Amino acid sequence: MTPDFVKTAPIQTLLDRASGMNAEGGDDRLKAIVRDLFEAVMVAIVKHDISESEFWQAVTFLQQGAGEFGLIVPGAGIEHFLDLYMDAKDSEVGLSGGTPRTIEGPLYVEGAPLVEGEVNLSDDADDTDTLHMSGFVTGPDGEPVQNAVVHVWHANSQGWYSHFDPTREQTPFNNRRRIRLGADGRYAFHSKMPNGYSVPPGGATDRLMKAIGRHGNRPAHVHFFVEAPGYRTLTTQINFGDDPFAADDFAFGTREGLLPVPDRQDKSAFIAFDFQLQRAASKEDENFSTRARAKA
Repeated sequence: MTPDFVKTAPIQTLLDRASGMNAEGGDDRLKAIVRDLFEAVMVAIVKHDISESEFWQAVTFLQQGAGEFGLIVPGAGIEHFLDLYMDAKDSEVGLSGGTPRTIEGPLYVEGAPLVEGEVNLSDDADDTDTLHMSGFVTGPDGEPVQNAVVHVWHANSQGWYSHFDPTREQTPFNNRRRIRLGADGRYAFHSKMPNGYSVPPGGATDRLMKAIGRHGNRPAHVHFFVEAPGYRTLTTQINFGDDPFAADDFAFGTREGLLPVPDRQDKSAFIAFDFQLQRAASKEDENFSTRARAKA
């Protein structure tokens, strides 16, 4: 049987009813989206001759893996697809330049301390090198961005993030800060070097990756939000260019222009990295996306 089966009148009628297309009330845009999603699932079932048992195995996987959706979505390439889609929409309207956006990931925590000056991110001792990172936040014409705030967060040397560390040994907001910049747009911080990590062994993401012949490893990296009045909020991260998984990030966070190689000297590593923001076309551009984020 071919996927044309889904185009037959009984199935199309079912889709209209299931998505509420023929019902009064409700959101018309949501109805159209839901209908397309339901139809895509039906097409996949017919195209690959998915059995009833296979279908319910997939449902069970999703139920059991709900706690790892924040990892499954980037691992499946969907979060990176959203970045590529937003890039393409920018290109259509003639917007270009600026630091590339890339995935946020699921491990941001709201309410990190707001600090100024040369910032120490690490509250906890960690037997590893010290990372020194600095640079400038500029606008599209190279102008210093005033009143900018740089949100920065990363893992410790064991690959654990504060607030998500199963050992419960990290201080709240360890390796997490919001840095308020001065008029020159310069930021600078130091912290204990993060390490790469893998998805939880035996978890839903790990099982999915192994089932399709992929790994679940991320290179060492540092996450950023950069916000400032009059500029588009930037969500990005750098992957360390000398990490063995730098070009093979399971979460597809690696992008050209976001792979600095640390200058490693004795027990220190130095990265100079500038952020360039685009101007906001509306107040909405200055806001973060409305995805759910962890609170302390």
